Amino acid sequence: MLNQVRNAVGYEMPLCADHFGHFDVNNSIRFGKLWKNTDWPGSKIWFHGLILKAQGFLTRLETPIITGEDIYCLRDGFKPLIDARAVDIIHPDLGTSGGLLETKRIGDYAEEHGVAMAMHMAGSPVCFMANVHCAAATQNFLSLEHHSVDNPNWEGIVKMTGSQPMITKGFANVPLDSPGLGIELNEDACKKFLPANSKQWFDPTPEWDQKQSHDRLWSCRFLKVICLT
Repeated sequence: MLNQVRNAVGYEMPLCADHFGHFDVNNSIRFGKLWKNTDWPGSKIWFHGLILKAQGFLTRLETPIITGEDIYCLRDGFKPLIDARAVDIIHPDLGTSGGLLETKRIGDYAEEHGVAMAMHMAGSPVCFMANVHCAAATQNFLSLEHHSVDNPNWEGIVKMTGSQPMITKGFANVPLDSPGLGIELNEDACKKFLPANSKQWFDPTPEWDQKQSHDRLWSCRFLKVICLT
């Protein structure tokens, strides 16, 4: 499988693999060795979400281990992982980990302990630009996930207020010459995404009044290959 992916994307792109939260310890180790035997040093970035109770074993793998997009407990939720050196890279989602400042605090705490930070982002352009600002202010930042590259309508939800476009050749531009997040809502574009039976921007959301959470230390939602340039 790994060789098939490598042949499909080419030999100049690092690979990142996800969807391992359901693996047990032995299968996690087997996959790590398989990856090592079928690829080459420097061509891979990380494994996402390998089961963390295996930390004492998995940290022996050469490929870095990353997790964290489903941790909703602010910086305190990441401290056990970082303190125990259970992961090589943390992966907070700014939209659920506490916002810009708290995510920067998570990154700063990780940096103090020699752990890098990548950022999970599967939201709107507003959330994306918030991540861009947080990433620019965090020294140990590696990369920002982006799930809407192939969606032609996604970027048009907002208008950049600075002199640069949102993304240039795979790199997000930090809007240094405009205030706030550097964007304005494109209301005409946003209205196209409103539900057919909705006549207002913000409908009531009683479903969020319940006390429930999906907080966990690993993620297994999908297999992904991230291209970093």
